[in-house]
This record gives sequence, structure tokens and C-alpha cells, in this order.
Amino acid sequence: MELKLVATYPAPPLNAPRRLASTLFRLLHQWRQNARTRRQLAELDARLLSDIGISHSDRQEEISKPFWR
Repeated sequence: MELKLVATYPAPPLNAPRRLASTLFRLLHQWRQNARTRRQLAELDARLLSDIGISHSDRQEEISKPFWR
């Protein structure tokens, strides 16, 4: 009698597609928020930047980042 070993892998959870969709939605939402807030930061004048304690170099550094960071 010959014995065969068969590897079995657990089935992915049924909620995996939903979890993936949720993660992608949150990621896209964060990217849109990053782009929007950086665009708003770029529009602030020197007085407003001073009011919130951000220097011109800090602003340049932040608005030069890509939206996914």
C-alpha cells in the first residue's frame, strides 16, 4: 500500500474581498485628503503661514511631497 501526502491550504476567508475593498477605499480617501490639504497649504499667504507657525521652507517641503506620502 502506497501512502500519498497531499498538501491542503486553507480557503481564504469569505470576507477577504470586502476587507480589501475597505482598505483600498481608506487608502484612496487618504490620498485625496493629502492632495487637498497640500493644495490648500500652497494657497496660504505669508501672514497666514505665520499665524499657524509654518515657515516657507516647511510649506515647500510639504507641498513637494507626492500625494501618496
